[in-house]
Amino acid sequence: MGKDGKKVVIAAADTFRAAAVEQLEEWAKRAGSILVKKNEGADPASVVYEAIQKTKEIGADVLICDTAGRLHNKKYLMDELAKINKVIEKEMAQASKETLIVLDAETGQNAIMQVKAFQEITNITGIVLTKLDGTSKGGVVIGIVEENQIPIKLIGVGEQVEDMQIFNPQEFLDAIL
Repeated sequence: MGKDGKKVVIAAADTFRAAAVEQLEEWAKRAGSILVKKNEGADPASVVYEAIQKTKEIGADVLICDTAGRLHNKKYLMDELAKINKVIEKEMAQASKETLIVLDAETGQNAIMQVKAFQEITNITGIVLTKLDGTSKGGVVIGIVEENQIPIKLIGVGEQVEDMQIFNPQEFLDAIL
């Protein structure tokens, strides 16, 4: 049970990166969430499918699907994202959905191309901007938000669960200026 009393299921659909599942397992434990996982190399869409079934079975309030990081020029990863989206649409057509792209605040112009490529595959509803605790100010995101009309939803300012915060535009602008 999460801190707000919500039942949360997390799909560990990054089955390629070494230790990704173990890392997510630790975060799920800290957050009081249920993790659905498979062995390294498993089909990510099958992990999402099983997580959807678990969500329905236990009447969870939220399902979070964590997928592998993707580069816009890796077609197989983009195809995989399209497959995951099809599974979600088929199995949870009526559910309210958010598709968040996670961008490193230190990423430059490459982030703009990444967002454009993702928009061709899925409807991005928000940005999670990480690593704002360092020297980076995340300035490239202003262009992404303006050009694509995608709001920043969350920011990461550290390594703890409570360091993921709801985005406050005024505080962000004050920090940049």
